[in-house]
Amino acid sequence: MAKIRLTKNEYKKQKDSLKRYQRYLPTLELKKTQLLVEIRRIQDSIDRIENEIDILEKNINSWVDLFSEDIDLRTLFEIKEINRSIGNIAGSDIELFDGVVFENKPYDYTQYPLWVDRGVVVVKQIMELKIEQDILHKQQEIIKEELRVTIQRINLFDKVMIPKSKNNIRKIKIYLGDMDTAAVVRGKIAKTKVEKKKMERAA
Repeated sequence: MAKIRLTKNEYKKQKDSLKRYQRYLPTLELKKTQLLVEIRRIQDSIDRIENEIDILEKNINSWVDLFSEDIDLRTLFEIKEINRSIGNIAGSDIELFDGVVFENKPYDYTQYPLWVDRGVVVVKQIMELKIEQDILHKQQEIIKEELRVTIQRINLFDKVMIPKSKNNIRKIKIYLGDMDTAAVVRGKIAKTKVEKKKMERAA
């Protein structure tokens, strides 16, 4: 570890650094709060979607059970495009979900029961919800990582940099104070010697 210079310039430098750390720390604390709020909000959205998926799956399973038919509704359409965009949360870029574009495949309506059309709509809804949920999980991972880094920085400033600067300032202040005292003492000694010489010459 580099030895601190006990000078007035270093004293000013340390005081400036301390002010900067103390000014930056509340900003980091605010960011931490924002990230925690966003993580909670995303988790609430994930839980809400999970509940919606459960309801829709129970709904469609009841139809299949009712008619005792094993039909894979996912063969009747395909995902053409997943629309995404980029957003920003507390300085972190995240992927946003903007919807899904489906393309229906032609099929013979006479070969399928009447509930199939409604079933296709519900399965699309479930797939879209699952894709949105997956993107939300990715958002949460990014924000949790940003939170981890932010907490590390808070700890660095709060437990290392600020105490270190305060300690350095104290050391330099004591040293400079001792130097000032020594200078005063030397001045008094020099003055006494000068006066003594004057008195000797006068005698």
